[in-house]
Amino acid sequence: MKSCRARSVHLTVRPFNSVSLRFAMQSAPISKYTPFPPVVLPNRQWPNRTLTQAPIWCSVDLRDGNQALAQPMSVEEKLEYFEMLVRIGFKEIEVGFPSASQIEFDFTRRLIEENRIPDDVSIQILCQCREDLITRSLEALRGAKNVIFHLYNSTSPAQRRYVFNAERAEIVHIATHAIDFLKTQSRPLVDAGTRLRLEYSPESFTSTELEFALEICEAVCDVWQPTPSNRIILNLPATVEYATPNIHADQIEWMCTHLSRRDSVLVSLHTHNDRGTGVAATELALLAGADRVEGTLFGNGERTGNLDIVTVALNLYTHGIDPKLDFSDINAIRDIYERTTRMEVPARQPYAGELVFTAFSGSHQDAIKKSWEKQLPGKPWDVLYIPIDPADIGRSYKAIIRINSQSGKGGVAYVLEHEFGYQIPKLMHKEIGRIVNDLADAKGSELSPEEIHEVFRNEYLLRETPLALRHFKSAERDSSVHCEATVVINGTQQKLSADGNGPIDAFVRAVRAAGIPAFDIQSYAEHSLGQGAEARAVSYIQIRTEKNASFFGAGIDTNIELASIKAVVCALNRALARH
Repeated sequence: MKSCRARSVHLTVRPFNSVSLRFAMQSAPISKYTPFPPVVLPNRQWPNRTLTQAPIWCSVDLRDGNQALAQPMSVEEKLEYFEMLVRIGFKEIEVGFPSASQIEFDFTRRLIEENRIPDDVSIQILCQCREDLITRSLEALRGAKNVIFHLYNSTSPAQRRYVFNAERAEIVHIATHAIDFLKTQSRPLVDAGTRLRLEYSPESFTSTELEFALEICEAVCDVWQPTPSNRIILNLPATVEYATPNIHADQIEWMCTHLSRRDSVLVSLHTHNDRGTGVAATELALLAGADRVEGTLFGNGERTGNLDIVTVALNLYTHGIDPKLDFSDINAIRDIYERTTRMEVPARQPYAGELVFTAFSGSHQDAIKKSWEKQLPGKPWDVLYIPIDPADIGRSYKAIIRINSQSGKGGVAYVLEHEFGYQIPKLMHKEIGRIVNDLADAKGSELSPEEIHEVFRNEYLLRETPLALRHFKSAERDSSVHCEATVVINGTQQKLSADGNGPIDAFVRAVRAAGIPAFDIQSYAEHSLGQGAEARAVSYIQIRTEKNASFFGAGIDTNIELASIKAVVCALNRALARH
């Protein structure tokens, strides 16, 4: 026999990291994934339609959104959130899954027993198609005035195969049996005065064969027997977003055109955002004929989130369509959302994000400033780069233009005007913009309005070297003006006097006679800073030196004449410092 020799085997274990992950992706041709099949819809109508009205909105923040939180809301937080949703204007609010947990049951009961639900608001509860859960849910709803009972079961081939191990007929039976049971068991509730409406969801609708989705929805309608005055809500959810928005619209239009009781049905949408196109899918599906939209504020939800109702509603608003929801104080809504959910609204989230009304780019800042100045009251909104007036949703103009090293001259001038009242002459924009940008570049970060103001003050208002003004007065003499001034030049105090065709001209002649290098006044501008008796005057003076260099100066005083002389002194100091 041959002898056997043992061999040592050395295993090298490499840590999993982003590099190894990169190489795990398939290179072309990619065979691991397959494209989503298109819908055969040769006569599709939605591409040629335009939205003209808001849908029926249903907030699912307190159920679908809440279940996605690492730390779900407490009952008190849910109560505060519910009240906020009512103030916004939601008439349908999904409040929970009362058969799933005691806290959900107790919250529903508290809303009802404490009479917290306005008469024109319907609360919606979610329930699986199971008899025991339906019974428990009906217990939670005792005494409610308006209720939407939301039943669902999964219908997709993958769900049927992996989860239920059931054929189509069995899945239909689960739904129809639950609907029949609810119809019978809810009679005492209805007899006691509750208006109860049914919502049914073929969960994972967008992954279900369309003909089967239609089959189960028709079967549900056969049992419930909806009418045009008591319409059933058929919610067609994109439980996971697999396809492009146009395919979702095709699916919805296909269902809308094939439902036999279309006038007795409210077609509802419930999109998710796995592909990042939940908003687009909803908007196209509304064009396709949907009547109702479920979603959450700022898109909170499982995985990449639910539909962001704020975005869809304000998109309608910017097209002149009343969304029937009030987001006029978006900051307060965001504060409550962030505090109760412990989530943060991203800085670039449409409409509500901290930076969405902020421009750092110099060209953008200049375009915003110029178009804003020409915006006329009562005329259509037409400000460049800003599709909605921030004031309409309670946002401040303060944050619209913010300054970093990429910012332009117009942005700096905008901040100085809208934050501090300085109407910087256009010729001066480039000069002050360069000074501020140099500081931002050196700092390596954004400058606050206060920092910009400090730069302006130090550069233009507080300079006293090498020339400091201590006293100035002028008086008319025949056809000229005589001035007398006390100045400090390089630490030496001097008294100056001269005549000119005005106070500024007289002062220029006086300082020239004291040995200051020759210069000429190139431009002059002034305006008031503030209102009333305490208002001060601001003057801007541009001088040109004998070396053909241009410098601006600024001055502030309650006396317009003295403000102008201070501006001349500032411009001279800047020129002398440069030389």
